[in-house]
Amino acid sequence: MEYFKLNNGVMIPKVGLGVSQIPSDVDGVAVVVNAIEAGYKAIDTAEFYGNEDMVGKGIKTSGVAREGIFVTTKVHNQAQQTDDGPIKAFEASLKKLDLDYIDLYLIHWPYPGRFVQTYKALESIYKRGLVKAIGISNFKQHHIQELEKHWEVKPAANQYEHHPYLTQKDVREYCQDEDIQVIAYSPLGRGSTDLLTSDIITSLANKYAKTPAQIILRWNIDNGVAAIPKTTNIARLRENINIFDFKLEKADIEAINSLNQGIRVIRDPDDPSSY
Repeated sequence: MEYFKLNNGVMIPKVGLGVSQIPSDVDGVAVVVNAIEAGYKAIDTAEFYGNEDMVGKGIKTSGVAREGIFVTTKVHNQAQQTDDGPIKAFEASLKKLDLDYIDLYLIHWPYPGRFVQTYKALESIYKRGLVKAIGISNFKQHHIQELEKHWEVKPAANQYEHHPYLTQKDVREYCQDEDIQVIAYSPLGRGSTDLLTSDIITSLANKYAKTPAQIILRWNIDNGVAAIPKTTNIARLRENINIFDFKLEKADIEAINSLNQGIRVIRDPDDPSSY
């Protein structure tokens, strides 16, 4: 595994496992165990996913030392609606995960009129030493600029939708200029067939003797972006992490960048109706 360094010195794995929307007929604990056995050092969950307990059980079942797994979870919108909601949500997440601390705690969405207050709650949790780092998710540049007026602790990371069809270059470059680590969810565009079979991706897969998914994940990493692909398939778990034996040439990174179409597979953070 390779790591990025967050702005407070904490090291975050460049690739982790996302566990949103694991089907009910799939043994989620086994998925986490399989991922850890395959070499994953990071698991990304959220209060909203309803599977924090599964993640905690998976980590314990794996037998790996706590400090060997980077755990991310998030406070969701409902908990942001009251002043004490984020603290209560954090305590509930910590209990469900059955952990003594969380590595990275994020605001899941920039809930209108509440995300500044929520972030202040995260800062208080951070100062108590219950999290190694705090950050944000689905924040655009204007959200971050509003938050900046109030923060005492700069966010360590911003997790949002990032893939070749939605590069959000402006947000990425702004975060990188501000030393806020970008983390890509849906880094494969939710397995978009059009993306995975596009001429550019397939030609690069042939060039580097890698799969299309590996090319796209490597593209994220080479853009300085950590990635949390989601899969329950053991073969794909291994495939998605086998990307550290090559790097894309600069021209190939730019070729993939050119695929940007502004296509989202998840809702737009600026659409209040989706909250």
